[in-house]
Amino acid sequence: MPSKIPKQKLTKYFNLTSKALEIAKKSISKKKTKQAKEIIEMVSNYLSDSKHFEKKHDIVNAFAAINYAHGWLDCGARLKIFNVKDNKLFTI
Repeated sequence: MPSKIPKQKLTKYFNLTSKALEIAKKSISKKKTKQAKEIIEMVSNYLSDSKHFEKKHDIVNAFAAINYAHGWLDCGARLKIFNVKDNKLFTI
């Protein structure tokens, strides 16, 4: 059964999460570098997984991996591991 997730949506959210990751990397709270490193590693892994699934034409799992990646970033923002202010990129 073909995916009902348009390729454009996958690309949009991959770019959005990649942009949020770059901002998070530059916004690590002092004394929270260990937690930030763990979150950044998980986000990077999920983004890599997303690309892997996309190459296999498994768009549903590619999209799911992006959402997990962004969820990690949002968690870091809510826990103030990242000092971010952009409420369009993060749930703050």
